[in-house]
Amino acid sequence: MPPKKHVVVKRKEKELPTPPQPTLQWPPLTPLLPSSDLELVEVLPDQILTIPKFFTSTLCKTYVNFLQKSVSLTTTPGKPKRGDAVRVNDRFQIQDPVFADRLWNMSGLEEIVSRKAASVWGGGQVVGLNPNIRIYRYSTGQFFDKHYDDSNQLLFGNPPAPCRTTWTLLIYLTGAVDGVVGGETVFYTESSKTKKSEEIVVDLEKGLAMLHKHGRDCMLHEGNIVTDDGGVGKWVLRSDLVVSRDSASGA
Repeated sequence: MPPKKHVVVKRKEKELPTPPQPTLQWPPLTPLLPSSDLELVEVLPDQILTIPKFFTSTLCKTYVNFLQKSVSLTTTPGKPKRGDAVRVNDRFQIQDPVFADRLWNMSGLEEIVSRKAASVWGGGQVVGLNPNIRIYRYSTGQFFDKHYDDSNQLLFGNPPAPCRTTWTLLIYLTGAVDGVVGGETVFYTESSKTKKSEEIVVDLEKGLAMLHKHGRDCMLHEGNIVTDDGGVGKWVLRSDLVVSRDSASGA
């Protein structure tokens, strides 16, 4: 395990350019619980939200098996560029608007997001999910040091309209039930002269979806080291909420 430094590297995670790729034949999004049975939990009001059992255990297993056979993962370098946070994991990304649309419309996420006012999500209409789909796998000893997630500008929809991302979406495909130890996501509140920074921990729970605000309102956070990958690893599916930029606050 690499020693953690006392100096916090405040690195914004930006999307990497993605070369043209064929669309993956993703497995069907079944079985899923109806959105009416899913709860939107406030870990930190209007900042960190979770949806337990967003993916069923069966669906998680289906997706992990599919990803293990269908994607080529690239290991991130252990020595980051100056100003970047240390990230040691394996990742894959693909531009797939078809899958992003399926995930938004068929999983119940659209209905769940609509339970909150537009101001929570960035002030504009939430129009869907970022088609830049990212897959992360963390094996034993891998982690993602303290960083911020950046907001991204993009053209979205048909016809394309100016939009931006406002919240990160992470879906945990494995967890403690698979023998994975560690890998929690830890957020840090801002400190002041009279108040120390506090930790807010979101445990690695299989099937859990986590939404957290990013961009200028992003909290400093990290992915804890995986001390035991259980022979399968910590698998995460990531996208972002996309908000109409012409009506979004701060646009």
